[in-house]
Amino acid sequence: MIYINTMKRIFFFLGLILAFGCTQAQNNTAAKPAVPNIENIPHYKILTKDSTYLTDANLKKGKPVMFIYFSPDCTHCQHLMYEMKPEMDNFKDIQIVMVTFTRIDMLKMLKEFYTDFNLKAYPNISMGTEYPNYALQRYYQVAMTPYIAIYDHKGKLVKSFVKAPKMDELVAAVKKS
Repeated sequence: MIYINTMKRIFFFLGLILAFGCTQAQNNTAAKPAVPNIENIPHYKILTKDSTYLTDANLKKGKPVMFIYFSPDCTHCQHLMYEMKPEMDNFKDIQIVMVTFTRIDMLKMLKEFYTDFNLKAYPNISMGTEYPNYALQRYYQVAMTPYIAIYDHKGKLVKSFVKAPKMDELVAAVKKS
């Protein structure tokens, strides 16, 4: 009987220590990821499907910009494109830069995505991979795709979306830019 009571006490104290440790881990602010400072259009360099490079210097000054960080084989990204297609008139005055992390040897996927969604019909859309440096992925701390950041004509952040937004939210954010 003494052995059982001793074991109960040990388990009780171990439970208290474990519970205290878990609450401290959840309250530790150092464990929380830092919110990125994405207020300004970042510097970037992407390789297009045509094997040419585009950088932030290629952006037209005084025009709003929307970055879409995507993956060609991501179903959420594909769904976003299907939803954007009927709304493209709302996006005609914004420069859209679609960036992926796809390896250079997989440019075929990029070309297929470009063709499948007939992006050739939209001259305001540019698309490429930032492999192997992933500067934009780090800048935005992209954890899932699609990730969207919208900047106004002065290059200041209007809104960002860490996952695919509803189309009316996206259109409203673009209209604010």
